[in-house]
Amino acid sequence: MDATTIGQAVGQLKTYILDTIQHNTLLKYTGTPLLNEKQLFFLLLPKLNEEAWTEETTTSAMTVGIVHASLAEHDRIHETDATSKEQQLTVLSGDYYSGRYYQLLAQTGNVELIRKLSEAIVDRCEHEITVYEREGRYFQDWVKALSVIETALIERFFYVYRFDSYLEVMQEALTAARLNRELEALIKGEPSVYVNCMQFSLGEQPVGEALRQEISRRKQIVTAILEASTYNEALKQAIVDIVS
Repeated sequence: MDATTIGQAVGQLKTYILDTIQHNTLLKYTGTPLLNEKQLFFLLLPKLNEEAWTEETTTSAMTVGIVHASLAEHDRIHETDATSKEQQLTVLSGDYYSGRYYQLLAQTGNVELIRKLSEAIVDRCEHEITVYEREGRYFQDWVKALSVIETALIERFFYVYRFDSYLEVMQEALTAARLNRELEALIKGEPSVYVNCMQFSLGEQPVGEALRQEISRRKQIVTAILEASTYNEALKQAIVDIVS
């Protein structure tokens, strides 16, 4: 296992997902579906670490990736000033991807996975709704919301396939990576609605400093997990790169 092999595995999963949800009209008007390669890496982490992995597990991992793509398309409606036609097609693309992941779930026949992913989608949506209810919330509440948005689906995937030992490093690393993106956007003068909510909760305390402290804390946790783990050096470095 080396960096090239890891990159090829993530690229292959990404290709499988894109091939499954490809639609020429949607591609023309809404662009390539959004897939987060850091999330794809963690979906594959058990396999890359030589855990038992079957064709069904691959299909289930693809399903999680498609769910992420579907939800990302709906998120784009709130983040862009798209034309009416583009908005409609973006919503349709999210619905189309939803249909594709239901097809894949039906193929697996894994009722537990269907139930757990449904729970994760509800959990994720509930945390997204909190941006409309800023009063009485703290900085850590917004960090939690972002963490759930990034990790809830993968958490349920790990639960179903008994990959629990990978849960903590996945949650800490993906949350740190998301907070990094939020900080970078803030520095560019383009804070997200979540960062604005964080600043509202912090009052006069600078949100940038709070983000830096939280990122640093989570990086330290990831470092401690990796030092205690038996992952090979390539996997450890891949995780370090994700939080850097």
